[in-house]
Amino acid sequence: MTKFIILIICSVLGGVIGGMGMGGGTLTIPLLTIFCALTQHQAQALNLVAFIPMAAVTLIIHTKNHLVEYKKALPLAVPALITSVLCSFAALKTKSGVLALCYGIFLTALGVFQLATVIINCVRKKKRAQQVSPRRTPGIIIAAIRIIKPKISFKEIKK
Repeated sequence: MTKFIILIICSVLGGVIGGMGMGGGTLTIPLLTIFCALTQHQAQALNLVAFIPMAAVTLIIHTKNHLVEYKKALPLAVPALITSVLCSFAALKTKSGVLALCYGIFLTALGVFQLATVIINCVRKKKRAQQVSPRRTPGIIIAAIRIIKPKISFKEIKK
């Protein structure tokens, strides 16, 4: 019974992430291998079975919200489908430990990439906020000029 409850919790967490469009397997597969003692092959197979209804419901919702562009999705879907068929056969011939190691490396690389992207975007945003427009005089300069020449007006500063 406890294993069933843990399986439900893992599925709910994967569903939350999957519903956001981030790939529920990213979280579900490690949870299933760690907490439910499934092999990597079993976790991936169970995740794929759970993925089908999640993907269908999510696709319907995103289509209703006009977020799906089928003309752009088709060139993406066809090579992905072919690759997934070929890689599923390769995964069947790969030992579970090697498969888990490859998945762990993939998740680590993905995490590093995501973290680097967030840091780079924050730095860029901060630099943009610090840049001063050439048409505007910074407030500190205006304050300094007022201290030196208290009777100067804004019109004279802007000239």
